[in-house]
Parts: sequence; C-alpha cells; structure tokens
Amino acid sequence: MKPYEQLLLENKAWAKEKIGEDPGFFKRLVDIQTPKFLWIGCSDSRVPPNEITQTQPGEIFIHRNVANLVLHTDLNLLSVLQYAVEVLKIEHIIVCGHYGCGGVKAAMTQKSYGLINKWIRNIKDVYRYHQVEIDSLDSENDRLNKLIEFNVQEQVYNLAKTSIIQRSWKKSNAPHLHGWVYDLSDGVIQPLLDITPNSPLDHPIYEYDNLGDDI
Repeated sequence: MKPYEQLLLENKAWAKEKIGEDPGFFKRLVDIQTPKFLWIGCSDSRVPPNEITQTQPGEIFIHRNVANLVLHTDLNLLSVLQYAVEVLKIEHIIVCGHYGCGGVKAAMTQKSYGLINKWIRNIKDVYRYHQVEIDSLDSENDRLNKLIEFNVQEQVYNLAKTSIIQRSWKKSNAPHLHGWVYDLSDGVIQPLLDITPNSPLDHPIYEYDNLGDDI
C-alpha cells in the first residue's frame, strides 16, 4: 500500500467511527460553521491545532504558514482574517508559535535559503528590535526560544494594526487577541499576551480614524 493510500484508508475508518459515535456529526457540520476562534499557527506538522487543543471540527477556523506570521502584504492571511472577523464573527484570534521553530531558527542565521529569505526577513526584523535582550542569553536554544516568543508577540501586534481588527473593535468590541507558544517537549501551551478590544497601540500612527472597507 502506498503512503497516500494509507491516509485514505485512515479517513474512511475515522468517518465510520465518528458516525458510530454520533450519527448526526457530519450533518451538523454541513449545515453550519460557527467557530469562536481563529487560529494563526505554524505549518509545522508537529503542531496540529485541533489535536493539541482537543477541539472538534467546526470549532476552530485555521490559517497556517511558516513561523505563524501576520504580514500586511499577505493577501491570503488578510482574506482569512476578514472572513473570520466579518462573516464568522470570531470572538478570539490566537497566534500560536512553538519552541524549536525551524523558520525562526533559519532567520537567526546569515545563510541564504532562496525564496524563503523574503518570508523570514520579517523575523530578522523582530530579532533586530530585540537583539540586546536575545543576545544576553547564554545558550543558543534559549536565544532561539526567546526570539520565538518575541515573534509571536509581534504578530499579535500586527493583527491589532490592521483596519480589519480596528473596524471590528469599533463595531462589535471583538475579537480578543492572544499570543501563545506551544512546547514540543511536553505538549503544553504557554500564554504570552492578551490584547483586549480597543486597546491602545504602541504608537498612535497605527490607529485609523476613518475606517472604510479597506484592509
């Protein structure tokens, strides 16, 4: 049996098990999608959002990319964000990184990785902002994990700087923003920060006073 055929076999077994446990499970999923959470996470295969949070299909709207970045030039991310906020009426957005992240580790070096250089350049900026504190740590692993934490925080701040979020804050006092980091060594999520609706940003230049339908 080929590896991909095993996936299809496992899918059939999973679907059969779900129907056995709850005959109406898939019917409910077809009819409506009302998640309360948007998860922005890393593409790393070791960090499956539903499994590590023990949530069911339909409970978390998910977007993943290398190193869980929130970039104002990423139309994929912005489309997901706008749909989650304006259509699904998401109540919480979680940016979840993980210790040992390969994308962040690559950004800490001067090695060229081709096209991905353009993506992880954003993490290099985060390193530059916090270089003194990061470089003061003794071990390479500690320095990596500290940058991972700073990167998660920066992406949460990037969310708050979008007009999508600021417009939603003014209209509905939601969503709440959260920064988490997942520890591969023990499976536990550590919360890093929370930003409540209409919190002041780090500089007023990022606060929009005329919010139309732009992103």
